[in-house]
Amino acid sequence: MVRIRELGKAGDLGWVVMAHGEMYAEEFGWDPNFEALVAGIVASYAQEHDPEREAAWIAEAGGRRVGCVFCVAKDQETAQLRILLVDPIARGQGTGRRLVDTCVSFARQAGYRRMVLWTNDPLTSAARIYRAAGFQLVDEELHHSFGVDLVGQTYEKELA
Repeated sequence: MVRIRELGKAGDLGWVVMAHGEMYAEEFGWDPNFEALVAGIVASYAQEHDPEREAAWIAEAGGRRVGCVFCVAKDQETAQLRILLVDPIARGQGTGRRLVDTCVSFARQAGYRRMVLWTNDPLTSAARIYRAAGFQLVDEELHHSFGVDLVGQTYEKELA
């Protein structure tokens, strides 16, 4: 059974960075620049987040961290869903959907009017979760990042 809790236990922040670095290298061949990007997102959240408008969650199964998602402010009216991750052992159980639903619910309750996210084309399972949650693909852009050629994708969802 997977449970979702707020981020806040010792080791949560480090796990988010490590898990992203390891999983994306193994599954997609991405280089350490991706882990550095995640580390920057996590550090900014840890140092500057507004608990009224920003939050993060960890998915756990049997006391083990198996997923995460962050909700941060992009601007006054727009929340940004960031760094969704589900460990392979927790996939196919609705964990990603539950993390996204938790994030969207928080953004709505915090008073945001819309939510955006940025992802990349190899993350097809995540894209399915985003579309099922009502996000719409609004932009795509070719780029070379993390040692590979990618198509960056921007999704949006109206909350109000």
